[in-house]
Amino acid sequence: MIHYRTDKEIELLRQAALLVGKTLGEVGKHIRPGIRTIELDKIAEEFIRDHGAIPAFKGYEGFPGSLCISVNDAVVHGIPGNYELRDGDIVSVDCGTILNGYVGDSAYTFTVGEVSEEIQLFLQRSKESLYKGIEQAVSGNRIGDIGYAVQSYVEQFGYGVVRELVGHGVGRKLHEDPQVPNYGKRGTGIKLSEGMVIAIEPMITLGKRNIVQEKDGWTIKTKDGMPAAHFEHDVAIRNGKAEILSSFEWIEGNQ
Repeated sequence: MIHYRTDKEIELLRQAALLVGKTLGEVGKHIRPGIRTIELDKIAEEFIRDHGAIPAFKGYEGFPGSLCISVNDAVVHGIPGNYELRDGDIVSVDCGTILNGYVGDSAYTFTVGEVSEEIQLFLQRSKESLYKGIEQAVSGNRIGDIGYAVQSYVEQFGYGVVRELVGHGVGRKLHEDPQVPNYGKRGTGIKLSEGMVIAIEPMITLGKRNIVQEKDGWTIKTKDGMPAAHFEHDVAIRNGKAEILSSFEWIEGNQ
């Protein structure tokens, strides 16, 4: 069932989403060689709770962390632990908050120390694909238009688009209808209408798109061991232009 949100509800969703952006910005300040991913998780949980919200991921279907922290060939759903970040790593941080009963959900892939030019370009293009998808998230378009925009952009560079994991509606629950794939055909799928709020989240691989799940039951990795990137925004469907509710300004202002 798809929910259509009032302007007041969209404002509440924006507040939750902006808190995610601020949390990711706070986490980003601490991303450096030598820090353990569990320490980043603690920083995020404390920051979220200090701002009157609840970490949306903690305990979700049994997930132990407040953040999903996925390093290098981990695509998504990495469990925070004792791994120490190293120079040259890339780390995807996915964060969710529940504030005033509404969910914010956003993700960003950070670099640790110095990374190669190839990786920098890969991350830049992966992030650009998110905005290509968002451009299509307007009333009257269809879900397939979003996926097509993401897929056609990154595949021209030889990158892969993960098929098994998708974006989703967001509202009072973390995952709502509709599903929002990062691949597809133009003009297909559910019609987008004013008041829908969705999380668009390209999961892009530097190598092939195939993935495997680790024995921990959560972490998703690339099958070929190549790096993966993950960027995500919450977006309200509007007439004429999509409205991005989340923000990377606190992350990119610190870099």
